Amino acid sequence: MKVLAMTALVGAMTFVAPVAQAKSDLVAGLQREPPHLDPTSAAAGAIDQVLYANVFEGLTRFGPDGSVNPGLAESWDISDDGRVYTFHLRKGVTFHDGSALDAGDVVFTLDRARAEDSQNAQKALFAGIESVEALDDLTARVTLAQPDGGFLFNMAWGDAVIVAPESIESIKQSPVGTGAFRFKGWVQGDRITLERNPDYWGEAARLDSATFKFISDPTAAFAAVMAEDVQAFPFYPAPENLPQFEADPRFQVLVGSTEGETILAMNNALPPLDNPMVRRAVAHAIDRKAIMEGAMFGLGTAIGTHFAPHHPDYVDLMYLSDYDPELSRQLLAEAGMAEGFTTTLKLPPPSYARRGGEIVAAQLRNVGIETEITNLEWAQWLEEVFRGKDFGLTIVSHTEPMDIGIYARPEYYFQYDSPDFQALNAALSTETDPEKRSELLVQMQTRIAEDHVNAYLFQLAVPTVADARLRGLWADAPTQATDLTGVYWEE
Repeated sequence: MKVLAMTALVGAMTFVAPVAQAKSDLVAGLQREPPHLDPTSAAAGAIDQVLYANVFEGLTRFGPDGSVNPGLAESWDISDDGRVYTFHLRKGVTFHDGSALDAGDVVFTLDRARAEDSQNAQKALFAGIESVEALDDLTARVTLAQPDGGFLFNMAWGDAVIVAPESIESIKQSPVGTGAFRFKGWVQGDRITLERNPDYWGEAARLDSATFKFISDPTAAFAAVMAEDVQAFPFYPAPENLPQFEADPRFQVLVGSTEGETILAMNNALPPLDNPMVRRAVAHAIDRKAIMEGAMFGLGTAIGTHFAPHHPDYVDLMYLSDYDPELSRQLLAEAGMAEGFTTTLKLPPPSYARRGGEIVAAQLRNVGIETEITNLEWAQWLEEVFRGKDFGLTIVSHTEPMDIGIYARPEYYFQYDSPDFQALNAALSTETDPEKRSELLVQMQTRIAEDHVNAYLFQLAVPTVADARLRGLWADAPTQATDLTGVYWEE
């Protein structure tokens, strides 16, 4: 623990001031608790929210501005044909159990992620890998089946962090990584505690310990922050409270952007939502502004496709799904559903979903579509909706960066199966020319907007409420993470 001391000489006497201790611990609030602690075998963003950068690291990593930076690989070489990546690992990196990181761990991680029985939620990130080899202890060579302009970007995802084979058996309960913090304990239903890793290869964390406190209820979150029991709350769940915090000098309020496209997802394989005309009717029944005002108190940016507005290749396609309930009723009639229909609306815990869901249900009712609302916890949502595909509609924010490629997976939970889109995505994966990649991204955005795969609502904003003395917190969220590696208390 850091100790501050002051000495002053008075005449011939030396006076030592009382010892003051600089604050070196932090309690951070999060609304979602992870289902387990293996980021390489689950779709739950709550895992990365706690562990990304703090405990686990990849070959590359995202910076706070979304840039892709060196991680466990200090550098890399790319072959002239764009197929072979040779990664040069940092020297002296050890896992939290004391074992050394080597190229064999890279081989194990990537082979495990792309294996036939892989449980990795983003298995598609690794599908283009043809082989992985350890050339020596600190050099790993990855050969791709074809060039992939986004490969280094893919390796920065939380799903691609490097894990050691000897840690896999217990990783879900006791994660072992290489990060600036190591796992200390998990009281399920309450908190996860990390402690500073004294053997970290890079710049040491300035916090001695960090506790993630799980508070799902927005009212309880407000009380915990006001009482200063929690000193930082990323993704604060009650935006209506922000003006109160802004007026209180004890706190700072950060409002940043995310990669989170918030959508009313539709089951494209479930009648009548398998009919593009019906999906278009649903989209035109939705008033984005009303949802943002009612669910997020105005926070967020309206979107018309599955792409972040701050991305340079974003194209505004909201005109394809403007709020027009009369057109919605007309489209339903043309689809043979003049009397409307009934479907399910299954909602995960976040306030944007629960609050937004009530508004969406009322808007759909206005055009004759009835919804049976079910509120689910995250584990239930993952089981029923994401894996089981047992739903009609759901509301969720896709916070993975640059994830438009999920629309090329017919087995993905909303079950969109378009050979044309799949061809565009395949072309993007092999294209390295920036201008041509931009053209393809515009075409991909347009295709899913015209097919009304989902109803696109808004880009999720991330409000963070924190103690005014805290420094180093990320304002933006380019990936799902609460990166504490640079956080410290101002003295």
